[in-house]
Amino acid sequence: MYSKLEKIIGVKFKDQELLRTAFVHRSYLNEHKDSQWENNERVEFLGDAVLELVVTEYLFSHYPNPEGELTNWRSALVKGEMLAKISRSLHLGDYLFLSRGEEHSGGREKDYLLANVFEALIGVIYLEHGYKKVQMFIKKFLLIHLEDILEKGGHIDAKSRLQEISQDKMLVTPIYQLLEEVGPDHDKKFTMGAYIGERLVGKGIGSSKQNAEQEAAKDALKRLKW
Repeated sequence: MYSKLEKIIGVKFKDQELLRTAFVHRSYLNEHKDSQWENNERVEFLGDAVLELVVTEYLFSHYPNPEGELTNWRSALVKGEMLAKISRSLHLGDYLFLSRGEEHSGGREKDYLLANVFEALIGVIYLEHGYKKVQMFIKKFLLIHLEDILEKGGHIDAKSRLQEISQDKMLVTPIYQLLEEVGPDHDKKFTMGAYIGERLVGKGIGSSKQNAEQEAAKDALKRLKW
């Protein structure tokens, strides 16, 4: 079942059940209560920690930049949008076990599910093959994007940048307000507004208020003429 994927990622698994665990979403087990399978949340938890360590170690070893810059670069690399992009390139969504409801709502294309399954895959690679192998995997599929991120400014924290400019030019700090919240608890979408004074200067939508605030700040930076 996974031979094509193993060939693409360059990692072979003796324990196919462990590999399968990376793709089992909680919703699937809610519909298959007699299943003995485990969902992917624990291996995702592990993969998240391994991912952060590998990226941090790589940045520390290869770049003499200050801590604040390296933190921004790491955030740009491990953010959900980037992980989902890589998941799509590897077609990880094709292997997900989802409930019928999640399937019908487009779960295989949801950014947060794709980001989670990428972290879960990292977790199972680490469990089967150890640190060196998972380090190679992360370098091959994630760290290659760093130069492009830096070139395009994807590492710049939009909220910090908007605050910096707003305080310098207008002597005020931007604030963010919730404009809309829609969707069920497991798949909410938030629309946040960025305000300078009482003026709405940008809007953003995200799967969390924090992500939506970043999008609102990006929108404001594009729109405002200082």
